Amino acid sequence: MSQQSNTAKPSLQGVKIKARKGAVKAQAKHEPAVFRDQLYKHLETVDSHDFEAITNKLIQAGSSLDFLKYADALFEIILAGGLIQPGGSYVDDGAPLSPFSILQAEYPASVDDLKNYVQVLNKLIRRYKYLQKPLEEQSLPTLLQYINRWSPDQRDKFAVTVGLLISQGIVSATCLQTLAKDHLVKNDTSITVLAIIFRAYLADLSMEHLATSLKRGNIKDLLIFFPPNRRDGKFLDDFFRKENIPQVADWYTKRQQALAKETIVSELKDLCTHEESTDNVRMSRLRHPAYCSQGHVSDNLIRAQQIGGESAARYRAYTMPVAGPHGLHRLEHPHRPDRGSCAARNWGAPSDVMSPSKCCAHDVQRFAPVLEAFSNSPKVEVALINAVQVHCYDDTRIMKAFAPMLKVLYNTDCVSDQAIIYWHQKGSKPQGRQYFLKATEALVKVYSSMLSSLVSLNVSFVTQFLQEQEESEDEE
Repeated sequence: MSQQSNTAKPSLQGVKIKARKGAVKAQAKHEPAVFRDQLYKHLETVDSHDFEAITNKLIQAGSSLDFLKYADALFEIILAGGLIQPGGSYVDDGAPLSPFSILQAEYPASVDDLKNYVQVLNKLIRRYKYLQKPLEEQSLPTLLQYINRWSPDQRDKFAVTVGLLISQGIVSATCLQTLAKDHLVKNDTSITVLAIIFRAYLADLSMEHLATSLKRGNIKDLLIFFPPNRRDGKFLDDFFRKENIPQVADWYTKRQQALAKETIVSELKDLCTHEESTDNVRMSRLRHPAYCSQGHVSDNLIRAQQIGGESAARYRAYTMPVAGPHGLHRLEHPHRPDRGSCAARNWGAPSDVMSPSKCCAHDVQRFAPVLEAFSNSPKVEVALINAVQVHCYDDTRIMKAFAPMLKVLYNTDCVSDQAIIYWHQKGSKPQGRQYFLKATEALVKVYSSMLSSLVSLNVSFVTQFLQEQEESEDEE
């Protein structure tokens, strides 16, 4: 085994070995103050409001300055006016503020004015693409976490700038997650800044576009930006309406309703397929902060009818409204009866006891109490008939069962004779319309003959139905 020699290796005298550029940069000192001073020299030669000249100077400076290494310092100078030290205050070395920054914009903060500053950043990032990632992942989150240390003037200008950066696709909404930190949430700083950002975003784009950006930025719930004692849908709704951005409040309410519907459909499906967990599911439903979705009662009945094993009384108790901030008071999507369907029982399967038509009517009879509790308006009644119509159309083996099922729904007070007549005249769905209208023609004649004056009694039903339809369209 050889031993290492301690003698020095020979070297060439008087020969300079050239180091690689990457190694030189890695060993160089990190001197943001020197970078700042050199950048100031470029910016001092032009007017701070000549945005085209500022853009050209910054692009020119990028050829001589290391923007990648000093990306944080670059954006601190442009967005905050100078270098920021830990804690959120300026570096105290006697240096003046930057000749160009968003803080030089007009007060109060104006979207039109700050668009010029954002346009400078946009052109700079398009020229030096590698600056986009440091801006999104490092600079913006760092500056946002110190925004509580800034004056209202600086805070408003910076918040509007962030909103414009997100709306123009320069950065994603991921940086907004920083506002969920406790020291920003507790003093309402987060929601105040968030409202300014949303207002700037919505100045040019729609709420649907903002919702998409929030989803891509993994912002799942706006309540995380509210203090813990006010994380309630009612506070959120009142706050954004006071901030004059009601579209955010409306969007959040509809989103919570949609989530509640999805939860209810999923839980009811589990309740149908796992009979042993009925009580546990029901108790968890009672603790849910939303109302029961009356909008899917007709859908839930069809799913419930397909399986059997639970009493109608338990389904009715499960689907009764529970107190909460996002009440679901009307049937909004009756046209999707098969969504999330659990086909534990097939209506069209052969039966040794009864025909498919009688089997379907029997199941409707058993689960009718679930619907009867919610069939309290013409719109719900017509939607229920349409849900059954579409479901029978999708499964051609039970198309003949439609008329018997409709008769059972009438006998159990789930739908009225006026609802059936209105559906037959003008409220039916296009799926299999001619077949179902012909199949129920005799039934409709019987109900029509029971009315002393079809026109006079039908007016109030039609009027109420149309009024609810208009209200629903206005809400959408």
